[in-house]
Amino acid sequence: LRRERPGEGVSPRIVVMDPPRAGLHEDVVEAVAAHQPERIVYVSCNPATMARDVALFTTRGYALQEARPVDLFPHSPHVECVALLTRAGE
Repeated sequence: LRRERPGEGVSPRIVVMDPPRAGLHEDVVEAVAAHQPERIVYVSCNPATMARDVALFTTRGYALQEARPVDLFPHSPHVECVALLTRAGE
């Protein structure tokens, strides 16, 4: 999302996020939630920061629908996680 304010031409229905290992800054969570997309697909290489960020989204009106681990690198201890969040009531 660009830095437009909600209602200024950007109205995404779905946002796909793949943040760095450190996760999202709270300002990014706030900006995405302000645009009120119907769905957020969150891909993460760090389940701990994903859990933190999902909790931030839930305080802004989103509900976790599903989360799945995906083993893209079977010879390493790392796992990707994919989560689907929807606006509460949708």
